[in-house]
Amino acid sequence: MEIKIFDTPDAVAPACADEFTSLLSSKDYCILGLATGASPVPTYRELIKRFNAGVISFKHASSFNLDEYVGLPRSDKNSYYTFMHENLFNSVDINEKNVHILNGNAEDTEKECADYDAAIDAAGGIDIQLLGIGTNGHIGFNEPSDAFSDGTFKVKLTDSTVQSNSIYFTESAMPRYALTMGINSIMKAKKIVLIATGTSKAEAIKNAVKGEVTPRCPASVLQKHPNCIFFLDRAAASLL
Repeated sequence: MEIKIFDTPDAVAPACADEFTSLLSSKDYCILGLATGASPVPTYRELIKRFNAGVISFKHASSFNLDEYVGLPRSDKNSYYTFMHENLFNSVDINEKNVHILNGNAEDTEKECADYDAAIDAAGGIDIQLLGIGTNGHIGFNEPSDAFSDGTFKVKLTDSTVQSNSIYFTESAMPRYALTMGINSIMKAKKIVLIATGTSKAEAIKNAVKGEVTPRCPASVLQKHPNCIFFLDRAAASLL
């Protein structure tokens, strides 16, 4: 695990975007693992800026998103399908057929999850996986539990996650379930980059980096990944 600490949150995004720029520029076809939430938005803006400048192209890339809410229409402003299109896909040249986002409205969620893992494997695996981290140490929607999860699955969201995310649900009730890539699915990525900024993430970062590897802090498993980089501002790294 490599830790990179920057003075300000604004300095984190360009450094993280460099990892994606290097991959997109050096590989004919690459598989991107993407995340939602506030943490990756500045990185997506930086990637859009570089696309507009002609530095990178997404034409020969595929993407797989970490998670999606259960029971939320894709057209809903809070769906991660809408989030990704508004914050990245609509502004770059990725082919829509190469965009993969879990269907939270699938009739058979077990089949949806199994098919998603199979699609990632068939594509050759994720080259670079972007992550944020929850205040309780979750990655994706892998909440603290008694065991690390395996493949993609349906999860009941914890009260702390609901509390953190409910600020976005001003017009409707927040879903209590989601589909998420499991810990084993995430750990299969060839490279993992995690972004965390702000003092609210400091405790989770400390536990993930210096604590024991335990499913009570899902992000702690990243200590065992052979190619993982944490991009932190000084506030998020303040307890290291």
